[in-house]
Amino acid sequence: MLNEIIADARESMEKAYDSFNRDLARLRTGRANLSVLDGIRVDYYGTLTPLSQCAAIKIADPRLITIKPWDKSLLVAIEKAIVSSNVGITPNNDGELLRLPIPPLTGETRTELVKQLKRQTEDARVSVRNIRRDANSLIKSADGVSEDNLHGALAEVQKLTDTAIKKLDDGSAGKEKDILEV
Repeated sequence: MLNEIIADARESMEKAYDSFNRDLARLRTGRANLSVLDGIRVDYYGTLTPLSQCAAIKIADPRLITIKPWDKSLLVAIEKAIVSSNVGITPNNDGELLRLPIPPLTGETRTELVKQLKRQTEDARVSVRNIRRDANSLIKSADGVSEDNLHGALAEVQKLTDTAIKKLDDGSAGKEKDILEV
């Protein structure tokens, strides 16, 4: 019973960490990164379709992403989707493909991105702590558990929490370094 609770808590914390990493990948830095476009959906014949499923997306150089749609009639729809997604990049349409020049980050933009990063990190920490709280309450409410097993299980959940929060902080510190890099 206790092992199942601990295993569930471990799995939930790993999912929280994976979700945090996906959010980190979407944060813009000064370099071209295709994951910035992950959440963009294009109106493809009446269906919202992920951008990656209706165009070839490539990093042409460290500050340029190119998008070549499978169907040229989608150029305008893709352009609209990128502009409305608020990724902070304005596409250039040449009739064949879209070029997304990645603008260098200003000091003000870097500060704002770091603030956003810190908010996301704190949200992920809160999520991990909520998982800990839920696991602890399940452990405490378990019937027929000795005092030693109870304390051992609570200590194991705390160890999982500490490990997960350290991973979150390490990921955040690495991304902050990328953002602040000139």
